[in-house]
Amino acid sequence: MKQFILASQSPRRKELLEQAQVPFQTISSRVEEKVDPSLSPEELVVSLAQQKAYDVYKDHPDHVVLGSDTVVSIDGLVLGKPKNHDEAKNMLQLLSGRTHEVFTGVFIYSDEKTIGFSEKAEVQFFNLSAEEIDAYIASGEPFDKAGSYGIQGLGAVLVERISGDYFAIVGLPLAKTVRALKGFGIEGDWQTKA
Repeated sequence: MKQFILASQSPRRKELLEQAQVPFQTISSRVEEKVDPSLSPEELVVSLAQQKAYDVYKDHPDHVVLGSDTVVSIDGLVLGKPKNHDEAKNMLQLLSGRTHEVFTGVFIYSDEKTIGFSEKAEVQFFNLSAEEIDAYIASGEPFDKAGSYGIQGLGAVLVERISGDYFAIVGLPLAKTVRALKGFGIEGDWQTKA
């Protein structure tokens, strides 16, 4: 069986693969991401996932390599990770009381084939007061997360409802990913014991 590499240092993606009992190692992509403004958010996340996966795959062509990327989209704007306090505040004010879309793209490379796909979920925020936004930013959680919040952490208290794959919002559509990996001969320990 081929070895599997997650081309990411995201603790959330690592936790999800561990939850699915998929054996893997991590090698972080160091690619400078190229963002094509003509792409839809759905296409963009697959492109970014492909760039990350290929950056690691080219040095490990005998492995199966997975890259992933997540963005938040609202009003035609794509929100990545905030660079500072003001960006985080602006993003959270924009999302307050509204529904936005979260797109996560996955791309898998091997020497036999490649596959790319994305998953979309909708997230409705409660109306957030200025005090709530400031307190959440002060927690430090927004700064490494697309759209300035993490639904799997303290950011969960900002969310009124979701529609779609919760795990896509966290950063990896787990069920779809596990099924795709099976096509590359990569299975969770629970699958191989059956």
